[in-house]
Amino acid sequence: MNRISRAAIGYWIGLGSRFLPFADAATPDLPLSRLLRLSLFQVSVGMALVMLIGTLNRVMIVELNVPASLVGVMISLPLVFAPFRALIGYRSDMHRSALGWRRVPFMYRGAMIQFGGLAIMPFALLVLAGAGQAGAAPPWAGFVGAAAAFLLVGAGLHTVQTVGLALATDLAPTESQPKVVGLMYVMLLVGMVGSAFLFGSFLADFTPGRLVQVIQAAAVATVILNGIALWKQEARNSAPRRAGDPPTFAAAWESFTHGGQVIRRLAAVGLGTMAFSMEDVLLEPYGGQILHLSVGDTTKLTAALAIGGLLGFGLASRILSRGYDPFRMALYGAQVGIPAFAAVILAAPLGSAWLFGVGTALIGFGAGLFGHGTLTATMNLAPRSQSGLALGAWGAVQASAAGVAIALGGVIRDVVAALSTQDEAGARLAYNSVYGLEIVLLLVTVGTMIPLLRRSGAGPVSPSNTCRVAELEAP
Repeated sequence: MNRISRAAIGYWIGLGSRFLPFADAATPDLPLSRLLRLSLFQVSVGMALVMLIGTLNRVMIVELNVPASLVGVMISLPLVFAPFRALIGYRSDMHRSALGWRRVPFMYRGAMIQFGGLAIMPFALLVLAGAGQAGAAPPWAGFVGAAAAFLLVGAGLHTVQTVGLALATDLAPTESQPKVVGLMYVMLLVGMVGSAFLFGSFLADFTPGRLVQVIQAAAVATVILNGIALWKQEARNSAPRRAGDPPTFAAAWESFTHGGQVIRRLAAVGLGTMAFSMEDVLLEPYGGQILHLSVGDTTKLTAALAIGGLLGFGLASRILSRGYDPFRMALYGAQVGIPAFAAVILAAPLGSAWLFGVGTALIGFGAGLFGHGTLTATMNLAPRSQSGLALGAWGAVQASAAGVAIALGGVIRDVVAALSTQDEAGARLAYNSVYGLEIVLLLVTVGTMIPLLRRSGAGPVSPSNTCRVAELEAP
C-alpha cells in the first residue's frame, strides 16, 4: 500500500470518527458492524412503537371512529408491563440457561410474544370498530381481542428492549458503555423514522385489507430483525460465577438505590417523560381533525418527531462524550420542549401545517436531549454487575410515566371536547388543553431538576471520569 493510499484511508477513518455518530463506540473486540447488527432489535422496537403511537391511533380515531379515550387506554395497555422491566433486567442478570446463555433466551421469548400480538392485532381492531363484516361480532370480542393484542406487543417489546440493552452493555468495555447504549437508542429512532415513512406510504390509500397486510408484515419483520440481531452475539457460559446464592431482587434493588440520588433521578425521569408523552396519542388526530391532513401526511409527523429525537440524541452524545453534566443536558431538553408545544398550539389558529411540523420536530429534539441525559446519568450510577437492573429501572419509570401520560391525554381530550361547543373551536380547545398541561409539566420538571444540578455541580466533568460521575456527586 503506497503512502497516498494510507493517507486516504486514515483521512476517511478520522472523518468517520468525527461525523458518524457513535463511531468511536466500536472496539477491536466489538466492531461497528457487529454493533449495528445487534442494534436491529431496536429497529423492531421502533417499528412497533410507530405502529402503536403513530399509525394506529390516527386510524382508530379518524378512520374507524373509535373514541379517543378508548384509544388512549388501548395504546397505554402495553405499558402495563413497564414496571416489570427492572425485574426482567434483574432476572437476565442472574439467569443461566442450559446452553449457557443469560440474555438470548429472554430476547427470543420477547420477540415471539411481540410477533403474536402484532399477528392478531388488525383483526381485533376491525372487530373493535365493527368495520365491514366484523359488525356482526359481539362487542366484547373486540375489546378482549384488542386488549390481548396490545398487551402481548407491550410484553414483547419491553422484554426485548430491556434485555437487548443489557446485552449491549455486557459486550462493550466499561468506558464505551454509555456510547453503546446511546447508539442503541439512535437506532431505535432510525427504526421509527423508516417505519413511519413506510407505513405512511403503504396506508396513503387506506383500506381495512391494507391495514391487515401492513401490521402482519411488521409481525414477520419483528422475528427476522431480532433473529439477525442475536446471531452469534452472546458467548455461552458468559455469566460471571458467583459464590453462594444470587441476591434476591429486593436486596439487589436496595443496593442499586443506596444513597438516594438514584431515586431523585428516576423521579425526574418520570416527570419529564410525562411532559413529553401526553401528546403521543393526539398529534396525528390533531393534524387530521384540525389541520385536515391526510393519513400519509400525519403518519410522517411521527417521522418528524423521530428525526428531531435523532438530532437531539446525536448532539447530546457529542457533548456528553466530552464529560458534560448529563443532567444539565436533560434540563436543556425540558426547556426546548416549552416553545415546541407552544408552536403546536399556534399552528391551528394560523392554519400552518409547516409550524405544526416544526413544533413536532422540536418536541422530538427536546425529548432526545432529555432522554440521553437521564439515560447517561442512570448508567453512570449503575454497578457493573447490575446493568440489566439499572437499564430496567430507567425503562420502567420512563415507560410507566409514558403510559399514564398517554392514557391521561386521551381522557382529558375527550372530557374537554364533551364540555365544549361541538364545532372546530371546541375540538381545538380539547387538544390545546392537553398541550398546555404539558407545558406546565415541563416547567415543573425544570424546577425539580434544579436541586440535582446544584448537587452535581455546574460544569462539565473530566471525560476520563464520565463513567463514574456518581462518585463526584457524593455529598
